[in-house]
Amino acid sequence: MRLTQQTNYAVRALMYCAVNPDKPSKVADIAASFEMSETHLFKIMKVLVDANLIKTIRGRNGGVMLGRPAEQITVGEVVRAAEESFLLAECFDSGRKDCPLIVSCGFNGLLHEALEAFMEVLDGKSIADLSEDRFGMRDLLKIDVAETPMAANA
Repeated sequence: MRLTQQTNYAVRALMYCAVNPDKPSKVADIAASFEMSETHLFKIMKVLVDANLIKTIRGRNGGVMLGRPAEQITVGEVVRAAEESFLLAECFDSGRKDCPLIVSCGFNGLLHEALEAFMEVLDGKSIADLSEDRFGMRDLLKIDVAETPMAANA
């Protein structure tokens, strides 16, 4: 299974926000940190907002923040929101009926079982788990801790 770039960027953006929880993050800063297109990131932000994973703050000091605490956002939830399809094989598409084995295929069942196990592992980890090294990640992402209003509490 291969996840899309959209999912990769979605997880990264949420991790960025998780290590910068005290103020809104600018989409331009997130994009620059990961060397990704702002335009592409804005599209991903729409997906994350629609899934209530990110909230937007308007105004001069606005930006994006996690929609709820990082501990409450599972990686599986992000993957489900960002991925458009989980078709591991053509026969996963319910509209396809060109395989004569479709109703009794062991391969199809095995892939379903594997996908469920994959998602179970992702559901067991949160964005907070991925962002445990908060200070190291801030340094790597060039997030200025001094600018953070509540930096003394971090």
